[in-house]
Amino acid sequence: MTAPQEWRRDGAVPQADLDLIRDRVITHGRQQAQGSDAADIAVALYEHGELVAGAFGRTEFQRLYISYLWVADERRGQGLGGDCLRQIEALALRRGCVDVLVETLLDEVAELYEHLGYACISHVHDFVPGFTRHTLLKVWQSRD
Repeated sequence: MTAPQEWRRDGAVPQADLDLIRDRVITHGRQQAQGSDAADIAVALYEHGELVAGAFGRTEFQRLYISYLWVADERRGQGLGGDCLRQIEALALRRGCVDVLVETLLDEVAELYEHLGYACISHVHDFVPGFTRHTLLKVWQSRD
């Protein structure tokens, strides 16, 4: 006798199951690629014990993937974003990364990355209405 099936939708699917689906997709992909060395990577700047800027992502297959880079609203325009980027890049270089990949939906942030040596390798116009998804790559060493 087979177990009864039940479809759950939206909010009826527990968060733990959503996390499990994501984790199993990632695990399956890494098994296909073989040799994954994924490791979290992060930098954060604190002033008087309060977080004012930070970046995190992962390194894997000799590539830095930046997931998030954030600067507190009142500290933007002071170069802290570039400082975060240089800090996390330095950590990635010490781990043996040869390039870095980042995405943004903001045109002005894409321009900042380009100013810092990144090349835009793709755009998806209206990825979100009114926003373009920019994918940028910075190469330190050719992969041959």
